[in-house]
This record gives sequence, C-alpha cells and structure tokens, in this order.
Amino acid sequence: MFNVDKRIIYIIIAVLVVSTVIQYAQNPMELVALLLTLPGVIIAITFHEFAHAFVADKLGDDTPRQQNRLNLNPLSHIDPIGLFMLMFVHFGWGKPVAINPTNFNRKRSMSAQEAIVALAGPVTNIIIAIILTIILFAISTFASAFVLSQAGILVILALQMAISVNIGLGVFNLVPLPPLDGSKILLHFLPYNAKEWFINNKQIFYIIFIVMWFTNLISYIIAPVINLASAGIYSLVSVIFGIFI
Repeated sequence: MFNVDKRIIYIIIAVLVVSTVIQYAQNPMELVALLLTLPGVIIAITFHEFAHAFVADKLGDDTPRQQNRLNLNPLSHIDPIGLFMLMFVHFGWGKPVAINPTNFNRKRSMSAQEAIVALAGPVTNIIIAIILTIILFAISTFASAFVLSQAGILVILALQMAISVNIGLGVFNLVPLPPLDGSKILLHFLPYNAKEWFINNKQIFYIIFIVMWFTNLISYIIAPVINLASAGIYSLVSVIFGIFI
C-alpha cells in the first residue's frame, strides 16, 4: 500500500492558501466574486449531502436520521475545513453522510442501492442548477428594471455563480475516483473480480485523484462536460421561456 505523508499535503495546501490570499489582495474584485459565490457553495453542499441522507433513509437505512442529517440546515452539512479549503484552494467538501448498506431494504442489491445513494447528490445539484436557471430567466424576463439596478446586478451574478457551482459540483462528483460519488457508482457496474481489485487498490486511486487535483488535470478533463451541461441547461430553460439561443 502507498502511504502519503500528511505533512506534505498540509505544506502544499498552505502554499496554495498563501498564493490565493496574495491573489485576492492584488485583485479585490476576486474577493468580491468569492463572496458572491459563497451562497451558491452553501446551497450546493447542503442539498448535495441532504440528498445522500434522504435517499439512504428512503432505502431503509436510518443512520443519516440518527445523525440528524435529514434537514436542510447548512450547519448540519457544511464542514468548516472543507468550506475554508473551497474558499482558498478552490476545492472543498461537506460533511460526508455515513450510511450502513446492510440496513437497506432487499428490493435491490446492496451495491445498486449504494450507487443510487451516491448518484442522488450529483443529480440533486443538477436539478438545483435547473431551478436556479429558471429563477434567473424569470427575473431577467419579468423584472428587467430590477436587473439594471445595483442590487439586481449582484443578485444576477450570485445566481449565475450558484448555477455554475452546482453544475461543477455535480459533474465533479461523477468522476469515478475515490472519494468521489462516481467511484461508488462505478463499483456497482464492475464485474466481481474487477470490483475486488478496485476496492483492494483504492489507495492507488486516492493518489491518482490527489495528483490530478494538484496538477489541475482534473479540471481539463471535466471542463468540457461542465460546459456541455451548462449549455444544455440554459438551452432547455430558454426554450421554456420562448427564447431560442
């Protein structure tokens, strides 16, 4: 097994934090953008984790209920360190929802239900992005005077960033590498031997994930998917409002 010295990770994170702080100091507008992004980040993480808890509960596992995760209170789902990392390193996380697959009902296989729980988070983020896009179009269509005001501009920017964050979080979590949701979804579809190999070598994939994150390679991989999803959502909602783009 591979072992990664946590001190090395902490040093790299510290360097990234200092670099980001300097960047914000040199360009205050980026700090404003960060503040406008925070509501969308909180919404995205809260609904993402709640979706995991809600679906697990519906499938028969009461572990999330016992841990008070069946609510939309951000304090139940936001991890302070994860939020801090998201602000300064542009990568973060919420409090993971603990589940006990042995509690699931027997209507489907255990791995299938684990995959469903994992899929719930990203799907919810995409649904939230669609709802926010509808709100954005509604404001732009029916409150044009408000849109031109200073408050309106800030609201529009916050909505656009919230949409982007939700699409990004949804797509990002579908990457089939641990600890992301996509790895749990992939596991369900792997043949038995491949599944055993994947589980036994999970630490290798963790290292691959860390390398892809620190080198920003993962952004280049998922960026086209995020752009495609964004274009699809905006096109869908524009048709609803009778606007063809």
